[in-house]
Amino acid sequence: MLIIICMRSRTAPAPWLIPAALLLFAAALRWVPGPRTIDDAYITFRYVRNILAGNGFVYNPGEPVLGTTTPLYTFLLTVLGLFSGGPQAPFPEIALVVNSLADGVTCILLFLLGRRLGSTAAGLGAALAWVVAPYSVTFAIGGLETSVFVLLLTAAALAHLSTRTTLAALLGALAFLTRPDSLLLVAPLAADRLLQIGCAHPRLAGLRRQLGRFSGLLCRLADADDAAPFHWKEAAAFLLPAGAWLVFATVTFGSPIPHSVSAKNLAYHLPENSALVRLVQHYATPFMENLTFGVPAIAAGLVLYPFLYILGARKALQSSRRVWPLALFPWLYFAAYAIANPLIFRWYLTPILPAYFLFILTGAEGLLRAVLSRLEGQRLQRTLQPAGAAALVLVPALLLSGGWTLAPDHGLTRPAPEMAWYKIELAYRQAADRVAQEIRQRGQDMPVLAAGDVGVLGYYTPARILDTVGLNSPVTLQYLPVEQDIIAGGYGYAVPPDLILEQHPDYVVLMEVYIREGLLKDPRFAQSYELLETIPTDYYDSEGMLIFARR
Repeated sequence: MLIIICMRSRTAPAPWLIPAALLLFAAALRWVPGPRTIDDAYITFRYVRNILAGNGFVYNPGEPVLGTTTPLYTFLLTVLGLFSGGPQAPFPEIALVVNSLADGVTCILLFLLGRRLGSTAAGLGAALAWVVAPYSVTFAIGGLETSVFVLLLTAAALAHLSTRTTLAALLGALAFLTRPDSLLLVAPLAADRLLQIGCAHPRLAGLRRQLGRFSGLLCRLADADDAAPFHWKEAAAFLLPAGAWLVFATVTFGSPIPHSVSAKNLAYHLPENSALVRLVQHYATPFMENLTFGVPAIAAGLVLYPFLYILGARKALQSSRRVWPLALFPWLYFAAYAIANPLIFRWYLTPILPAYFLFILTGAEGLLRAVLSRLEGQRLQRTLQPAGAAALVLVPALLLSGGWTLAPDHGLTRPAPEMAWYKIELAYRQAADRVAQEIRQRGQDMPVLAAGDVGVLGYYTPARILDTVGLNSPVTLQYLPVEQDIIAGGYGYAVPPDLILEQHPDYVVLMEVYIREGLLKDPRFAQSYELLETIPTDYYDSEGMLIFARR
């Protein structure tokens, strides 16, 4: 409401007013739903807790495995945990505060980006869209690193545009340490900076002459005439933090590549081009307009949004040619994930949205101005222009609000995005309490618990975890991939029976669908394990969550 009042005011608002409103609005829309922590976030929290307990950067004490792709977020929560309870700190709540502030700052940066590119209404519209977007809110309240990751990417792009080269390099390094797929933006930013340096450096004049016209095109793309001179601090700002982590990870884990990357490739069985189909659907409905207009919105979006995006990118490039890495980023991201064809978790679809919002709305703003300029009568133009700008700012957020529900049917009964679904995490918490009770009754010291989703169970039980997907357990990879005939349902995952029968975990907690065609039909499993409890479920086509104990 305050933002709308500022837009309609004839006098310029205080420069801090809109940024402050965006920050507060973003924080409020994340604090209202409260923590709805996703299973994967608990994996990071367990790493944090082990660091604070003095066990090192490990998931299971004494077993150095890099099962997380977000070391920076892990270290950030570790530092905050030092001042809020140590290993027993309330990490879901800490993550919520961190992510709320990160999303609020991202909104401010989007507003500033739009204004810098000559599209203030588009920047404000993109900021409000990010405030409300279920993809943004869900993973902020879900405890994942997504909000911090998006903030660092957006900040690096703005610093690059502002010729703050050392800051851009540092932010790029921090983004890389938050998620490795940041390279899909960081690499183009670095390429643009290298072009600037190469075009301005006198010792490379001969090479530029040999390249001829091609060199001129590259130098114009890099806007080399206004490039800042290279300073060694730029290289240090990126190489020191990134290099320090790479050395640490190589020494500690044997490789800086997260173990989870290879494990997911082996564990999940996906139809060919499944990632491509999911990405096309996502890029066709950035404002979730299919919730309002149905399936036809997808078909319309396939044409409309690439068209508006091209218009917006072209307009932004006229303001600053240095924006090309950011304009290219969503499409590099699309290509990389479509080719790799991983299982597309919803948080994989989130990082491109701020740039996607911004360039689509920039294109829409340019198109609106072109249409209004052709209308006869200045009075009519003056009447329609504010209405068009208001629609540009408000309509995307209103469409995205259709992805919210006032009364979720599970968990906290507060307004929240419908996709902030965490029934399975609640069931796993119930299973964790049952296993923890059994451990106490049996007087066991650090028993082994096998599970396919290990976040909640690992965080709330005093057990070593045997990860049947293999994200945190290297031994699992010896049993992957599983035979196609034991994969039940459409989830594309099954537990290797020999993993359980040969590793002999003390407890097994799995969705029934994961073992329907494998373990449950193996008589050796029935001889070795007894069913303690079945937790009813109505999702994943699974007949409950099963808790077993070794006989």
